[in-house]
Amino acid sequence: MTQDDGELDALVRKRIRALRVAQGWSLDELATRAQLSPSTLSRIENGQRRLALDQLVTLARALDTTLDQLVETATDDVITSPTIDAAHGQMRWPVRADPGMTVVRRRMTNPPPDSPSSMRAHPGREWLVVLSGTAILLLGNRRIRVETNQAAEFPTMLPHAIGAEGGPCEILGIFDRDARRGHQRGEGTEGASRSRG
Repeated sequence: MTQDDGELDALVRKRIRALRVAQGWSLDELATRAQLSPSTLSRIENGQRRLALDQLVTLARALDTTLDQLVETATDDVITSPTIDAAHGQMRWPVRADPGMTVVRRRMTNPPPDSPSSMRAHPGREWLVVLSGTAILLLGNRRIRVETNQAAEFPTMLPHAIGAEGGPCEILGIFDRDARRGHQRGEGTEGASRSRG
């Protein structure tokens, strides 16, 4: 076994124990769920027993994770820098855990649009938090005031738009793959950076 293999082995053992403890399970409880004896599980966690692939698959299932996540080692790129979209006043960060997810930071100064025709609907879900100021979220027939540190989550199939109230506001939004695509398709439209949620 190489040094890298030894490090992965130790990481997987620590991860199994940490996931068990996070669930609040004793060795006996996880052993029962994984159909292992408690002594076998104890030896796996303590490095006194070789890690077998079939046991890792069973343990991953019992811990409600996947084998890939149990043996994942890619932690080199912890820090992500945003891409800047100056034309729309946005910063964007991709979310590696789900390539379809995108985080967007936006500063808004204009109020939401007056015209319902400016509201957009498209497949997906969006989550946003107001970092500063007050935002007005138009969602279907509702007008929702979102204050600093409040968050909103909604399906983007509802017609929606967002704007500032009483001065500039800054929001951080998370879009799933479908919501991100829906927003990207509309970015060329006039006033899109201020009127879409």
